[in-house]
Amino acid sequence: MMEGSPVLEVVDSPLDIEEAIRTDQPLPEALPILPLRETVTYPESLTPLAVGQERSVQLVNDVLGGNRMLVMVTSRDSELERPGPEDLFDVGVAGFVARMIKIPDGSLRVLVQGMQRVRLGDFVAEEPYLVARIEALPDVVREGPELEALARNVQRTFAEIVEQIPYLPEELQLAVTNIEDPSALAHLIAGSLRIPIEEKQQLLEEVDVGARLRRLSQILARELEVVRLGTQIQSQVQSEVDKGQREFLLRQQLKAIQEELGEGDEQAAEVKELQDKIEAAELPEHARKAADRELGRLAKLPPAAAEHGVIRTYLEWLVELPWSAETEDNLDIRHARKVLDEDHYDLERIKDRILEYLAVRKLNPDSPGPILCFVGPPGVGKTSLGRSIARALGREFERISVGGVRDEAEIRGHRRTYIGAMPGTIIRALRDAGTRNPVFMIDEIDKMGTDFRGDPASAMLEVLDPAQNDSFRDHYLDLEFDLSDVVFIATANVLDTIPRPLLDRMETIELSGYTLAEKKQIARRYLVGRQIEANGLKPSQIEFSDAALGTIIDEYTREAGVRGLERLIGTVCRKVARDVAEGKSKGKVRVSGKKARELLGRRRVFAETRRRTKAAGVATGLAWTPTGGDVLFIEATAMPGSGRLTITGQLGEVMKESAQAALSWVRGHWAEVAPQLGEGWFADHDIHVHVPAGAVPKDGPSAGVAMTVALSSLVSGRPVRNDVAMTGEVTLTGQVLPIGGLKEKSLAAQRAGIKKVIVPDRNAGDVEEIPEQELGNLEFVFVDEVSQALDVALS
Repeated sequence: MMEGSPVLEVVDSPLDIEEAIRTDQPLPEALPILPLRETVTYPESLTPLAVGQERSVQLVNDVLGGNRMLVMVTSRDSELERPGPEDLFDVGVAGFVARMIKIPDGSLRVLVQGMQRVRLGDFVAEEPYLVARIEALPDVVREGPELEALARNVQRTFAEIVEQIPYLPEELQLAVTNIEDPSALAHLIAGSLRIPIEEKQQLLEEVDVGARLRRLSQILARELEVVRLGTQIQSQVQSEVDKGQREFLLRQQLKAIQEELGEGDEQAAEVKELQDKIEAAELPEHARKAADRELGRLAKLPPAAAEHGVIRTYLEWLVELPWSAETEDNLDIRHARKVLDEDHYDLERIKDRILEYLAVRKLNPDSPGPILCFVGPPGVGKTSLGRSIARALGREFERISVGGVRDEAEIRGHRRTYIGAMPGTIIRALRDAGTRNPVFMIDEIDKMGTDFRGDPASAMLEVLDPAQNDSFRDHYLDLEFDLSDVVFIATANVLDTIPRPLLDRMETIELSGYTLAEKKQIARRYLVGRQIEANGLKPSQIEFSDAALGTIIDEYTREAGVRGLERLIGTVCRKVARDVAEGKSKGKVRVSGKKARELLGRRRVFAETRRRTKAAGVATGLAWTPTGGDVLFIEATAMPGSGRLTITGQLGEVMKESAQAALSWVRGHWAEVAPQLGEGWFADHDIHVHVPAGAVPKDGPSAGVAMTVALSSLVSGRPVRNDVAMTGEVTLTGQVLPIGGLKEKSLAAQRAGIKKVIVPDRNAGDVEEIPEQELGNLEFVFVDEVSQALDVALS
């Protein structure tokens, strides 16, 4: 032996293997269990095993010092490193360790002769290795012609499989033919096949030899069918390859014949067609270079090449994009004003911003397009306003909805290395518009998401940045495209979900909800006529009175926009259209307030302020929501107790803290608020503050004034005036701090029939910005101390 070579220790059985197996001595009552992974052994089979786990190595060493017997059982889960009793199948094979070789790395190689099928009983030990009681499961043999027929069928089918499967040696076929014992035949074939472990285990557990051969026959028939199908597929593939080679040779010959005759082939005509399109597209220099390069590659590729279609599609995208085509702006400011007024009522701030852009464009034709973001509740006309702006400018309009987009490639496109790659939504919209200076409406920009595929909001940074979008690069085109002449208009319901860097690139214009008077005007000017036409009626067949519109707005809708109002007007029109179609209505139907109630059914919206504030301890607050402002009732009650405060209504942490601060102020000023109570009243009573609509989450500090007023009303016994609403944050010292969303809140107060609104003194500037016609009859009372609010609110 050479120096330094590894030493292999071989331990053989002192008995002849056949002699050991033939011994008539019964199996021991219990034997060590050797778990197997992805291997099933059978009786009378000689199985080589690699043993590496520490407990398995100890098991083999121990049995070698004794009777050399163990039980081989397959693990149900092949991923388990140390399977327990519950992880093993119930049936295994008792075996005799015939040979063991120790490897220098500490592992063992053993050769185990299968002896008998056994069933595991109770486990008598789990450490250092598994030991279980065993019960022998002898074969059940029912001699007869059927058993012989099954055995011959199995031999014949297996012989066919051996002829077609490379991993089965031909000697195996000879060995199977010479086996006369049906049980041994089933064991040898089952151990040779590559079938699922579960099927091998089922064959091992079957003690009835006839049933085992029948099941094995089914498995062999299935495997033979799979082998035949694989052979057929391979033959078809080879045939296709041969066919492709033949077509290639014929095409080459056809090409040579066409060249001799002076005729061009189809590929040359295709290349010529693309060449003409490239010439007519007036591509910029960098795009022309890319187009010529790809066209040269296309001319050299055979039509059957996989990349041929990819390059052709890329060239078609290049020539279809409006690299130089643009529409001429209509810079007539009076015309633009007329168009905007025709389509939308009020919205003066937005209309002025568009007219300012036209004025600048008229004086400086090279000025970039504005990037605006319309923010407001649903139904106030954000999306339709984009169409009006495009009509006023004389530009094409394209709408891109990015709500729910989570893939960055939706904006920038996919690289051409991917199958089915295509440009992003920006480039696709430009192709559809046909000009390089359309009006782009990016709808629902506040609802973009992000996941493992990237952040589309980050991709939007380049699109909406005037300093970068003149060289926007789509991943599919991999060429710069100038977006600086595009007018981008984004829409959103809220600003909180828009990333700050993206929001910084847009000019934000807020659209608040409409007043009652504005809704009537919008319905009269736009909605009624649109719904009459949409429902197949004529103006001579139906007429809405102002009272009818007022009834629909007051009694059937509570919204910041006019979508619900338009749906209800459409409902009235449909019911009238049915009467006209059925011949019940002959003349013109005049829809009054009473008629509207008959057609729409019971009233859906009620003014609850007067009813809810009858009792002391209830105050009317104002809240901002993504769908506009809303009225919020704060209810407080007291009961005998120990001075605890309970807050309910699904409130956020900030709102809970506002309630605690309000109670602290009231307790600290009890002598001013309710001198009749005495000092010990709060210690002897529990107070419960509740904000109704408990299914709706609420948060924010602006309910502080309303909570303080509600608690003061409770302890003083003085109810809150039913025509007063309030908003503002309160500190422990009683100061009233400013809040946001005042316009939306004031519109909500107006819808609820409120006459007087208490607001922080530092919000006086916000009130001045609200147009007088939107305020209606609302009276604002400015306070900087909560005690001033009590003087106004309490009866």
